[in-house]
Amino acid sequence: MASADDVRKLASLARISIPEEKAEAFAKEFDAILAYVGKLDELSLPASGDRTVPTVRNMMREDGEPHAPGAYTNKLVEQFPDRDGDYLKVKQIISHD
Repeated sequence: MASADDVRKLASLARISIPEEKAEAFAKEFDAILAYVGKLDELSLPASGDRTVPTVRNMMREDGEPHAPGAYTNKLVEQFPDRDGDYLKVKQIISHD
């Protein structure tokens, strides 16, 4: 059974912070998750020699252009709300502070 201390240690290893009052709730959730994963032990799998290996086939197509280069560029550029020429502008989500 996972304890609140185990949760804090795991959070420390993962370099995440969790509120102190949530540690006990997470411990209960970990127990439920581990119990669910533990059901894999109940599976009865055939011995390794009994398995049949499916036939592997490569599906090949002729080399060539599946469509003309840039065929969809104009449609995309027209639909984007903010652009600069053929460049699409998006909101900055990463800063270099």
